[in-house]
Amino acid sequence: MALEGKGMMIWNIRNCEGGNPSQIAAVARAAGLSNVLIKVADAANKHNVDRNTNVDLVPPVVSALKAVGIEVWGWHYVYGYNPTDEGNLAVKRITELGLSGYIIDAESEYKLPGREDNARLFMNIVRSGLSVPIALCSYRFPSYHPQLPWEAFREKCDLNMPQVYWEKADNPGPQLQRCVREFNALLPRPIVPTGPIYKSGDWTAKPAEITTFLDTAKQLGCKSANFFAWDYGRTILTSQWDAVSKYSWAGSTPPPAAPASADTKIVTDLLNALNSHHPSQVIALYNSDGTHVTASETVQGASAITAWYTKFFAETLPGANFTLMGSTVTDQSIQVTWQAVSPGGNIKMGADTLGIVNGKITYHYSFFIITPP
Repeated sequence: MALEGKGMMIWNIRNCEGGNPSQIAAVARAAGLSNVLIKVADAANKHNVDRNTNVDLVPPVVSALKAVGIEVWGWHYVYGYNPTDEGNLAVKRITELGLSGYIIDAESEYKLPGREDNARLFMNIVRSGLSVPIALCSYRFPSYHPQLPWEAFREKCDLNMPQVYWEKADNPGPQLQRCVREFNALLPRPIVPTGPIYKSGDWTAKPAEITTFLDTAKQLGCKSANFFAWDYGRTILTSQWDAVSKYSWAGSTPPPAAPASADTKIVTDLLNALNSHHPSQVIALYNSDGTHVTASETVQGASAITAWYTKFFAETLPGANFTLMGSTVTDQSIQVTWQAVSPGGNIKMGADTLGIVNGKITYHYSFFIITPP
């Protein structure tokens, strides 16, 4: 699947909307993003895994984004010290997470002597193990970095995703034009440029420069462009985020239409069922092959979801009282916020995404943090 439209990179999920998958999906949707690119590995280690609980934070975010029609790719910073382990982990992460594409971030470590053979070994592993598109995300001007084994990477890649970061300058248009010329002269591949939303000393890209970058990308025939990174854009560089959000990328593939049966009655029914503390009443609201996703696990099917709620009512939040705080119907899902009070602990802000098909819940993404009573 080819990338289209506007995209945004996520470095650390915890730094994006507090790590709330439903909120990440809602913000991405509001910004008109077609794709989100999440860091899933660093060297031979998984990335975006909670260090204290070892819970993988990526699956709920992937599920929430897919639920609102946004394509999700994974990116991986590679070093080349252990290309076999890096390659094997890449295949495992992209496959298990069900991602639509894989992005290789290879930089200074791959400029060291002897790295070409390591790059070829790595690329053989990921190319043979993955059926999804593979992109190389590295320096904007290959002529500035001849030590990087460009061909070893790019001969097995489907996309060029150069980091067009015009640090200490204000000319994104000419820099992107030069970048495209250099890459096309090496080994032509479709180009999806990555622009900067971050601080480098006192420098940041101006909002008007973000718009120029996107205009130039479209003029050069790029089908998509993205930015690094969500972590900065939604916290310290909001005007740059707004420039991306307001930019209209005509022709990008719109998300599928919302189910006709999506309405708020199911929200009331769900809260009543939760307050009954009977798993059977909750599971009656789901499709038989429905999916329930939390930060700790994903379960599918009536038996598995029933078991999850049985444990939830008996052990996690026994005797809880659930209160609806609000709900919003989008064109693809229902966003729900709620609270819970229990002798076993409290939830000050639960945030769920419900996908409804034929009046039943077909997917349910639930994010909550339990605090002591």
